[in-house]
Amino acid sequence: MDNDKVQVDILGLSPTPAPGGSGYALILKEIGGDRRLPIIIGSFEAQHIALELEGIKPPRPLTHDLIRNVIEQLGFSISYVYINELRDGTFFAKIKMDVGSVDEIDSRPSDAIALALKFSVPIYVSEEVMNEVAFIPDKDGDEEASEGEIFKKAESTGFSEEPADPYSRKMNKLQLELKTAIESEDYEKAASIRDEIKKLELSR
Repeated sequence: MDNDKVQVDILGLSPTPAPGGSGYALILKEIGGDRRLPIIIGSFEAQHIALELEGIKPPRPLTHDLIRNVIEQLGFSISYVYINELRDGTFFAKIKMDVGSVDEIDSRPSDAIALALKFSVPIYVSEEVMNEVAFIPDKDGDEEASEGEIFKKAESTGFSEEPADPYSRKMNKLQLELKTAIESEDYEKAASIRDEIKKLELSR
């Protein structure tokens, strides 16, 4: 696997406010590392992932079961899924088939991850995406506090797999710039960005 792909696992799902409506924070954890990547997904997609994580089999095939059945009936499988890009606050993913004649297939991250669970294949994230929005939780020795921080961070980050409205895109951009300024200890710039955020909130 290329060095620009970081393998991750699912740490958990938590209800959280999302741009334009309610959703869930899907938290991915770097395998062999400490970074966490939060992605806001819809409640319908979260339900599919939760069912698979809990080993619950619905009485009739759901959408991702149907897709898996079709792929297998055609004699194919999936090699891995890959969250490859974050653009304007929206995550993009690819599904890699195990046949050379089929190129990588564009997908929402939640659908790609649901299929990765169905096929028991690895989930990867690009190093660029991890560097841009992943974070490392505080190590205070309190597992519950650490988990609470992760979900709070996911809620505040708010990056989604669905295109956001102009207000949310601008807010996401400012929040990312604020995070970068604070981490680099550029507090003057951070104060200026906070002022921009307040103005944006008042203009809505």
